[in-house]
Amino acid sequence: MPQSLANVLVHIVFSTKDRYPFLGDKDFRSELHAYLGGTSKACGCAVLCIGGVADHVHLLCSLSRTMALANLIQELKVQSSKWAKTKKTTLRKFSWQNGYGVFSVGRGEINHIVDYIRNQEEHHRRTTFQDEYRALLREYEMEFDERYVWD
Repeated sequence: MPQSLANVLVHIVFSTKDRYPFLGDKDFRSELHAYLGGTSKACGCAVLCIGGVADHVHLLCSLSRTMALANLIQELKVQSSKWAKTKKTTLRKFSWQNGYGVFSVGRGEINHIVDYIRNQEEHHRRTTFQDEYRALLREYEMEFDERYVWD
């Protein structure tokens, strides 16, 4: 086959370091989401949706056939962290947690995941990031050790 094609959709989730609410300002959060979208696009990974609340983000994107998942996430975190630190003096200590979660998404799940990401503020009126993340890990039947999930 002479042409390489890929259609891999992923739901990416990562938090600020220690779940500190760096993203509490909604205007800044919107700018950050746009920046993450631009970074993802520059990596060849089209973004379908970005959302989150004060302490974490969710991205639904199409993974490029030439971009390794870990490299995409590293690029998202490094570039957005550098960018955030230039925006306000209160963000000089901004950083993301070391880890992340990635969940595969089938074509039939896109609308559900987009709605889920867009409704993060409503969702987090009832649950914490930690509880949400544990639920995602259980839903996707991923084994994890609490000692190493949080930083």
